[in-house]
Amino acid sequence: MFTIRPCAAGCGRTALFGSHLCAVHSAAPDQEARRVGGYILERNEVKDLNAPGLSFVSADFSHRAFYGCNFMGASFSMCLFTRTIMRMCFFDAAGFVNCDFSGSDLNFLSFAGSTIHNCTFENSELVNVNYGGAAISDSTFNNSNLYNSRFINAGVTGSDFIDCNLKKTFFIGTKQEGVSFKSSNTGEAVFEQERR
Repeated sequence: MFTIRPCAAGCGRTALFGSHLCAVHSAAPDQEARRVGGYILERNEVKDLNAPGLSFVSADFSHRAFYGCNFMGASFSMCLFTRTIMRMCFFDAAGFVNCDFSGSDLNFLSFAGSTIHNCTFENSELVNVNYGGAAISDSTFNNSNLYNSRFINAGVTGSDFIDCNLKKTFFIGTKQEGVSFKSSNTGEAVFEQERR
């Protein structure tokens, strides 16, 4: 799991991988994002990377494996994560615009409180993934396995979950508008809290 080292500026945030400062106190956060992006591109496996709050634009992180990484509060625009493997990674309060996770194998991830717009998670394994409180719009999850994932108190608009496995997928408190669950096993999903 990523190492938590406090930012040397004393702000309470964690220092970036390979730095003694957080993204907010870095003199050149764009340069830090390029450095971290370059580090990722040099490897097939990325472990224990701490990169909260960085902004990545048009990065291709496809066909890589990520284990125990922290991207909380980071932003991703037009980034590719196709056919990635991710385990125990954190994207809480992150932002995703026009990103592609298709064909990926994601397990035990957290996108809690994130903003996800015009992204695709099609043909993916999305098992034990937390989308709690996320704002998801114009995105597709078609032909994916969402077993035991959570969309609790999320807002989902203009998005498709066509032909998905929704067994034990929780949508309690989820606000939905223009969402399609066509050919998905919604009977095995949980949309309301059980009353005792």
